[in-house]
Order: sequence, then structure tokens, then C-alpha cells
Amino acid sequence: MKGMSGNQRMALIAAVILALDQATKWLVLCYMGHAEERTVIPGFFKLVHWTNTGAAWSMFRDSSAMLAIVSLVALGALFIFRHHFDAHTRLGQIALGLMFGGIAGNLVDRLLPSRGHVIDFLYFHVIKRDGNEAGFPAFNIADSAICIGVALLFILSWRQEDEGDDGKKAGEEAKKDGASPNPKPAAAD
Repeated sequence: MKGMSGNQRMALIAAVILALDQATKWLVLCYMGHAEERTVIPGFFKLVHWTNTGAAWSMFRDSSAMLAIVSLVALGALFIFRHHFDAHTRLGQIALGLMFGGIAGNLVDRLLPSRGHVIDFLYFHVIKRDGNEAGFPAFNIADSAICIGVALLFILSWRQEDEGDDGKKAGEEAKKDGASPNPKPAAAD
């Protein structure tokens, strides 16, 4: 990834995430029936084949078309305003690449006529004393990439707050990456 521009780095990461996401979902579609569950670690982790027509935690259920539009707008806005999200630093480029790839992965699911919904397949849970499961909502590679990307952006924003207003460290990191410490908003790589 050395010698790549920031946009190339973001695009490569996004493409890898999109490919991994779609490949894993394809495997789920090929080898698991709808609503099938396979225990991997008893009482903790299952591979599942669940569908989600909503957003995170199934909010906005049965809204795939609206969420596809929101995803397209989010992709466009993130790309246009990427310079506000530390796109001049490697960590910022990684974060944005993860987010672009994750959003695109779930968008593909929503737009494919054969699906029309997101496929979730990773399910972590614990068994409560009463024998019932208490689980985290099922998710996929795209969801993970989006969450990690957002977390990295939060870390970057906290790091900048610690630096004060001079932005000295951000400028030094940008120079190491070969980018301008004060990128021009309209002239990203």
C-alpha cells in the first residue's frame, strides 16, 4: 500500500471489504438454508442465515428501498466530504475505506433482485440461567467494517483533541504518508 495515493488506498480497502463481504454471503447462500443455524462454539457463537430488511438491530424493518437510497447518499456524502474525516492520514484512509466497503456490501444486498435484503450470518450469544439465549444482533463483514471504520474516526477525533489547535502531530503524520498536512478540500488525491 506504500506509494499509493489516499484515494487509491481507500478504494483498495473498500474493494477488499466488498469482495470479502459478498464472498462470505455467497457461501452462506450456497451452504445454509434460510433461517438455518449452525453452532460453532456452544453457548457463544453460531453461523446463521438470517435476513434483514432493516438497518442495524433490524430498525426500520421492511425498508430496503429507502435504506438503499440512504446508503447511496451516505456513500456520496462520505466521498465528497472525506477531507473532513482525516482522509489525508493513513488511519483516516483505512477508516473511510472500511466504511465505503461496508456500505457498498450491504447496498449490493439490497439492490440485487434475488435478495432485496441484507444477509446476516455471525451471531454471538450467551446462555442465561433460565436456558434462553441472550444475543447480540446477527451481523456480517460489511457491518463489522462500518463499525470499525466509525470507531477509527472517533479515535482520530479524540487524538486531534489531545493535540490542541496546532495540529502538529496530524501534519507530521501526513508528511510521513506523503500527503499535504493541510489538504485542499476540493483537491483530494
